[in-house]
Amino acid sequence: MNDGSLSKQTTKSGHPQPGRTAPEALTPPRGLSSLRGSALRTNGSAPHAMTPPSNTPDPGDSDKLRMPDDEPRRAGTATSGGTSGAGMPSPVSGGSKAGSKAARTTQDTDTILARLVVEQGFATMEEVQECIRKQRDAAEPGGSLAQLLVNSDFITKRQLDRLRAQVEAERSGQHIPGYTILGKLGAGAMATVFKARQMSLDRLVAIKILPRKYSSDPQFIERFNAEGRSAAQLNHPNIVQAYDVGKAGEFHYFVMEYVEGSSVYEEIVRKKRYTEKEAVETIIQVAEALDHAHTKGLIHRDVKPKNIMISKEGVVKLADMGLARAITDREAAEAEAGKAFGTPYYISPEQVRGEVDVGPQADIYALGCTLYHMVTGKVPFEGKDPSEVMRKHLKTPPVAPDAINAKLTSGVCEVIEKMMAKRRADRYQNCADMLSDLHSVLKGETPAIAHKPIAGAAQEAISEVLMEVESRPAEIAIDKTRAPSPFSHVAVQFVVIMLIISVILNFVLLVL
Repeated sequence: MNDGSLSKQTTKSGHPQPGRTAPEALTPPRGLSSLRGSALRTNGSAPHAMTPPSNTPDPGDSDKLRMPDDEPRRAGTATSGGTSGAGMPSPVSGGSKAGSKAARTTQDTDTILARLVVEQGFATMEEVQECIRKQRDAAEPGGSLAQLLVNSDFITKRQLDRLRAQVEAERSGQHIPGYTILGKLGAGAMATVFKARQMSLDRLVAIKILPRKYSSDPQFIERFNAEGRSAAQLNHPNIVQAYDVGKAGEFHYFVMEYVEGSSVYEEIVRKKRYTEKEAVETIIQVAEALDHAHTKGLIHRDVKPKNIMISKEGVVKLADMGLARAITDREAAEAEAGKAFGTPYYISPEQVRGEVDVGPQADIYALGCTLYHMVTGKVPFEGKDPSEVMRKHLKTPPVAPDAINAKLTSGVCEVIEKMMAKRRADRYQNCADMLSDLHSVLKGETPAIAHKPIAGAAQEAISEVLMEVESRPAEIAIDKTRAPSPFSHVAVQFVVIMLIISVILNFVLLVL
């Protein structure tokens, strides 16, 4: 098998294969040259349009890369002979009904795969032809061309994955001039992200493409483009940089910095939880990114572990400005009033309520939920559905982090508590204050802003009780037909409350 290198190809016996060259030096066979023209070519010119069938198979599934018995089409016309327009035999699968849409789809997929294999120097045209002949002569027709190429040691499984991504891009019509698609990084409901190479600058990038089903929806297009505009306003080492926003054919795309590494979420899954030091160091970098965004008048509104990337060099990058909004954009805020934007496990109470004036404190709350998840290995709140989780953000206090992870210091627990306060006024009001406390925790010092002295905590508790008593006079009305209870007097209630608080404080002091 190959070692993944594109510079040298060998036969199973270990001897170099005749006529094989590195892809950089490859001159494509004459029969294939006319099939060039996709966005995957390296000259950056506009692609030829190919309209894919509606039932395009997923190239990531090897089961779907099968060879039908009808001939491949070239320049939009199906041939009826035994060779494709590229000058090689057509892949076939005995028993399939000729002319079926599924057969044409798979035929096109294999034709593209065969062309890419030759163009990129993995095999000569004659070697690909031989694989197709083996498929025709097989006892059980219908084998995968991709698997034949792997079994014949022309490509490795890793190289096949890259080729499948390129096939998918061509089949779906996602041609971006000037970029070569190298592989799929991920896909969600709102976009598919590809790893690509920008040919003009010879650098790796990530390209986010709006799905075809949203490409004619003005609301989704505006939101997609707004992400690019928001990211373009920011220039910070801890924020994924935006490069370009545009449209190619019917597809809208957003080109951004490619971060080679993993997300905080992937790290949590891998090692269950972070150490306190690792978590605080990571959160400090995210807080600095948010501080920059807030200074520029933007709130992220979707801070979570999956949107925090860590490069191989250890640099933390905040990604996905898809929900970012200007703090002063009143029109957008009013249009979104009553709607909960964010991810349920990390969403702030004010976002759950759909409040209009969501500010930096919402990002601080979400970052607190993220820090909680990192050091405990658990999200702050769980539920049977998103609605239940969001209700808990409104009123339910989270389990103390050190009750889950006893190794945590009181300092980091105090910081998390302040970041996740239900009332915005009780949280850090800006990232600068939060960063000050985080740096203190990292040094093993008491976080000055989050830490509450016992006397101050007691006074705050007394004030809250008095406010509660004064706000509910109707609940302590006296039944004048009977002798009044001594506990019906506010003064007596106050004394009892003070005694209870005193007992609690004494217990706390004994524990400490």
